[in-house]
Amino acid sequence: MLYQAELSRHLKKDDFPELIKSLADLEQMKKTVSGIRGVFGDDLDLKDTLQYCSNFSSLVRSGKCIVGRDTRESGSMLLETAKAALMKNGIDVYSLGMVPTPVIFREARKYGAGVMVTASHSPVDWNGLKFIVGGRGLNEQELPLVLKDRAVPQSTIGMDETVTTTYLDEAAGMIGNINGHPDIVVDIGGGAARDYAPHLLERLGCKVEIINDTLHGCSRGPDPTTDDLVDLAATSRDGRMGFAFDLDGDRLVVVIEGRKQTPDVTLGLGIARAIEMGCRKFVLSTDSSVAIERLIKERGGSVHRSKVGEANVVNLMLDTGAQAGGEGSSGGFILPEFNYCRDGMLAAGLVASMTDRLGDVLDHMGMYHQIREKIDVTAPYSDAVLEKILAESGRFSEVDTLDGVKGIIDENNWILVRESNTENAIRISGESESQEKCRKNVDDMAELVRQYYARVR
Repeated sequence: MLYQAELSRHLKKDDFPELIKSLADLEQMKKTVSGIRGVFGDDLDLKDTLQYCSNFSSLVRSGKCIVGRDTRESGSMLLETAKAALMKNGIDVYSLGMVPTPVIFREARKYGAGVMVTASHSPVDWNGLKFIVGGRGLNEQELPLVLKDRAVPQSTIGMDETVTTTYLDEAAGMIGNINGHPDIVVDIGGGAARDYAPHLLERLGCKVEIINDTLHGCSRGPDPTTDDLVDLAATSRDGRMGFAFDLDGDRLVVVIEGRKQTPDVTLGLGIARAIEMGCRKFVLSTDSSVAIERLIKERGGSVHRSKVGEANVVNLMLDTGAQAGGEGSSGGFILPEFNYCRDGMLAAGLVASMTDRLGDVLDHMGMYHQIREKIDVTAPYSDAVLEKILAESGRFSEVDTLDGVKGIIDENNWILVRESNTENAIRISGESESQEKCRKNVDDMAELVRQYYARVR
């Protein structure tokens, strides 16, 4: 990137504000506890991969690192580059090749560290890196150590070995056999769950049909939470259940009787199954439905709320000894006994195991309505927009600033405005007992964000 000092000989003073604004608007790479990601070949390239993976080496205490990638075409280049950076610093690399993110997290418990090449649910031209320490993602104290260049002592070059995973055996053992042979349609979305989710469900006793098994020719986008899932809805009727995954297999959306459920319903179903398994202590992200919190408390459980982001949920789980939880916005169920990450495949198996008793949970979740929107806002301006939103918080009965600005209207109505961890956007989430009221709350806030963004740019 060109800097102001370098251009001063060529530009007039009045050109600087517009230039800096333009350069800021071009910057898309996101660097958060959710991972590093950006448009491949634009603001994320092989040099970035070398830099961040080399820095990550200083956190690999075991000297071993499991690695893998999703189905993006740029994945093989980034994976080989990541391996080279780790091996240069003396780290032994164990490769699973094309694999879902939850598998890498699970195996990282055994190897001590992991790197997953993925941009998860982001557009296909994006890619990125997820760093794993001891089976969990980076926390906010560790992230700066990866972003800032660090001198790593010279050592012998690490080895590179291709390995296999026992994930399917272990997940099947956790879930147990499913009675009744439920009929399931699995929408792979062209992602890395292709060789895992269907096999897991079949092993559990389900009858499985697969659609969109390859990225080429896939009929939908990479994020099942925002896609209409038209093909899956058309296929999963007459008593069949549908499961849709994102490109790296950590997100899950459920379709029942041809109707796409909200991602909060995915989490609610996972939580209900966890309660059946004896879990009583939970962590939910601050944008997860109040319906899930009430479901937990009605059944004798307790809830802590975290900032949005898988790593934030997991870190609070570890701090509080929570047994399950997740993110409603991403359809992300987390069972820390098995995995310190959202695990769409495990969640699919658990939901499939309760097909004969979904009604009560669906009825409970159906009493509340969630709407989520995003507005493209480049990173340098997000804080300024949120500051102006906070100044308007007098309209709410209560304000929570744990993550962005969450306005509590009453016990059944809230609105959350926060900067995205994964995209250059401000996310707006709302919930109400009325669909119309929720729509109005979200639309009003979206208009306010657009107005403030126009002013601060």
